[in-house]
Amino acid sequence: MWVPAGYDLAENSGKRYPVFYLNDGQNLFASATSFTGIEWQVGETAGRMIREGLIPPMIFVGIDNARLERIKEYLPYRSVNPMVLRPRGMQYPDFLVKEVMPFVSRQYRLAKGAEHTALGGSSLGGLISLYVAIATPGVFGCVLLESPSLWVSNRQILRECRGFREWPEKVFVGVGTREVGREDKDLQTVENVRELERILRRSGLDERRLRLEIGDGATHSEGAWAARFPDALRFFFGK
Repeated sequence: MWVPAGYDLAENSGKRYPVFYLNDGQNLFASATSFTGIEWQVGETAGRMIREGLIPPMIFVGIDNARLERIKEYLPYRSVNPMVLRPRGMQYPDFLVKEVMPFVSRQYRLAKGAEHTALGGSSLGGLISLYVAIATPGVFGCVLLESPSLWVSNRQILRECRGFREWPEKVFVGVGTREVGREDKDLQTVENVRELERILRRSGLDERRLRLEIGDGATHSEGAWAARFPDALRFFFGK
């Protein structure tokens, strides 16, 4: 959990705050807990942007992954590569909406409504964020998809997206041109994201509602996601 400066002051006791739920919580706030030793710098970035008046004071919730079971946790479909025949991702929307969110709302002063509620993640955490957005329309007003694993199960998530219309108010998608490190795979990764963009545009998301950032030379890494995070925050909550 990360709360803004002044949250505990008496004069703010009646104030409620927007909330941003992020998957792979271990990688968000501290390099010591990050899988790669590099963090998203969520606290530092949010604190600076709040002080500069770029975004309002808000709360961030890092939802830790299941470590060795992470792939099963974030995969909503059966998969051959990686081999996952008993995925658990289809249970993730209920876990988030019926367990995590009620718990957080009991402990912290959250502003109510989808317009004050964001969800995001990277890689498989981005895939499951997109899956949750489809499974729970109207719950999240903003969704951040960093390097989402759209290729999983022969791009099953893209097929589901084509028939969906109740999209969040704002969607930010980030990807790099060196995600895999092999030219053909890198091109396909960007094309998958471009396909998602086309689907969302056809569903009515204009420039005000959809932002796509393609980082030239950017890799599939916490460092790349941290670098784009300020742009996502400003797009979602900028004053």
